Amino acid sequence: MSRIGYGAAQLDRLHDRPREAAALLRRAIELGADHVDTATFYGFGFANAVIREALRPDDDVLVVTKVGADPDPGGRLPLRTAQRPEQLRASVEDNLRGLGLDRLPVVNLRRLDTGPGLRAEGDQAVDLDDQLAVMTALRDEGKIGAIGLSSVTLDGLRRALPAGIACVQNAYSLVSRDDEDMLRLCAAEGIAWVPFFPLGGAFPGLPKVTEEPAVRAVAESLGVTPSQVGLAWLLHHAPNILLIPGTADAAHLEANMAVGGIAFDDDARAALDAVQSRSNDVPIGRERA
Repeated sequence: MSRIGYGAAQLDRLHDRPREAAALLRRAIELGADHVDTATFYGFGFANAVIREALRPDDDVLVVTKVGADPDPGGRLPLRTAQRPEQLRASVEDNLRGLGLDRLPVVNLRRLDTGPGLRAEGDQAVDLDDQLAVMTALRDEGKIGAIGLSSVTLDGLRRALPAGIACVQNAYSLVSRDDEDMLRLCAAEGIAWVPFFPLGGAFPGLPKVTEEPAVRAVAESLGVTPSQVGLAWLLHHAPNILLIPGTADAAHLEANMAVGGIAFDDDARAALDAVQSRSNDVPIGRERA
């Protein structure tokens, strides 16, 4: 599997241009992306529809989707928590229909225990074991192939290991490395680490990789962009890290896919490793979303 895939969240920026969105995804595949990250709540189903239209049976592209939140077009936020077992099952069925598949290769359970974004409260605060029970049942039924976790704590990952975990998708970047112990555990267990918000700064108040002086200096010395340096650092940091950068721009897509060819000398690597890590755990709003 290529270490650089494509995150489909940004496809919604092309909502009024579905053919352009499909062409962009086709270009990502041409450039070597062989795994795509998606969810029903990306564009209220638009991303899944584009993937269904653009992918061909012989592309051999792994589609990874997620459950644990649902679209909420009329809400203050564009999505709402959907953590209960019956909601997880319904979300799997929604993804199957939206993607036109009989089986979802990988499904991430968005646990919502950590990181920026939604938090589960009230009847949405569901025990992990109850969630894993329905996920393993869906796997046994053949509706999903493998189980991943997202927005999970180290303790949650340890509890989930007996269920068989293929990947972990947490917020992680050069400037937000709270999950270093979890990254090492994943490497030891053969679990892929797939960071979202790989350049930080997704919400107000979060640090941004591209604003770091060391990142800018290394980028200038190599003739690349600060964003490329931030992504390349992740690839060099641990061998089990896979990237899913998203974009709606073809030139930006090519820049993202090129980061695998960026090498750092010892001085550049040391300067980047010395960048201060700050917390990425910033809940937002009344829902702590």
